[in-house]
Amino acid sequence: MTSKVVIQMSKELKKASSKNNAPIWAKLAEYALKPTVARRNINLYRIGQLTKDNDTIVFPGKVLGTGNVPHKITLCSFSISESAATKIIEGGGKLITHSELIEKFPTGKGVILLG
Repeated sequence: MTSKVVIQMSKELKKASSKNNAPIWAKLAEYALKPTVARRNINLYRIGQLTKDNDTIVFPGKVLGTGNVPHKITLCSFSISESAATKIIEGGGKLITHSELIEKFPTGKGVILLG
C-alpha cells in the first residue's frame, strides 16, 4: 500500500512537471509510486563515482552510508540512512526535499537523476 505522503509527493511532482515542462519531475513521480521492493539502493561510494563537486542529484530510492563522497553535493532522495546523511553534511554537502528541489530548479536543468 502506498502512503499518503508518497501519493502527495507524486502529485506535487506531476504538477511541477506539467507547469514547468520538466520531464524529470514526471519520471520521479513514477518512481515514487513503485512498490518499495522495486526501488533501488545506492551507497555513498557509488554516488562519489558518478558525481563531481557541487552537483545537485536526486535518487529515487534509499541512500546507504557505505563509503564516502569525496566532494560536496546537494542530495534529494526518497530515503537515506542516518550514517549517509551525517557523512554528506559533515563533508559540506546538503540534503534537500523534493519541494526545495523543484523550487530551486523548476525545469530540472542542473539536476542529475541517478537511477
